Amino acid sequence: MRDPSIRRSVALFRAFLREQSDPEHCYGLLARDAAGQVERYIPVEGRTVVDIGGGSGHFTEEFRRRGAHCYLFEPDATELHAGGRRPRGAVLADGYLLPLADGVADVCFASNVLEHVADPQTFLSEMVRVTRPDGLIYVSFTNWLSPWGGHETAPWHYLGADRASARYRRRTGRAPKHTLGVNLFAVHIGPTLRHVRARDDVQLVAARSRYWPFLAGAVTRVPGLREFATWNLLLILRRCPS
Repeated sequence: MRDPSIRRSVALFRAFLREQSDPEHCYGLLARDAAGQVERYIPVEGRTVVDIGGGSGHFTEEFRRRGAHCYLFEPDATELHAGGRRPRGAVLADGYLLPLADGVADVCFASNVLEHVADPQTFLSEMVRVTRPDGLIYVSFTNWLSPWGGHETAPWHYLGADRASARYRRRTGRAPKHTLGVNLFAVHIGPTLRHVRARDDVQLVAARSRYWPFLAGAVTRVPGLREFATWNLLLILRRCPS
């Protein structure tokens, strides 16, 4: 599917609505789409790709299908074994401290992970550390003020995280998977962009809405509006030569 396009955005949105009932379709489509985005900047065949926080391995498997040497590092054992499909070579490891030498990755990849870490700047620094000079860093995240910022409690998170969580409990009879301040954090687009632009070890190649069907880059350049309209920020960074 052409990226960006209305057809692609509709297909991804429909797949997302079936995430609970058909996760293989949802994450398989998302993985193909994300790998295609990476390959707009660097061919992955024969390259080393590090997938950080990739859950049960859909992204890792897609990169391998494209000929990459891809390795999955996931901190949550439950996510790693979800559906009984843990990929070979997966490592239970924290994204803050990866068991990797400096500069080993041609591509460092993290899809929808940044909003789940308490210290995004340290997480980004670790991604930069393990990426070789001129290597590519792919980071996407759902920002807190996005309509989906509260994840399963959205859009009621706009009324406050506690209120949204209580509403979710009343409706479903169970606690939400994500709790603000525990495994979900209020990450915002403006501060994130200022941080990466201020770094001297990466070049910002692209900042765009990951799923938006048109003007995907323009929406991220409008302060205030971008916090609501971007939905999910995609950053493409290139590691600066030492």
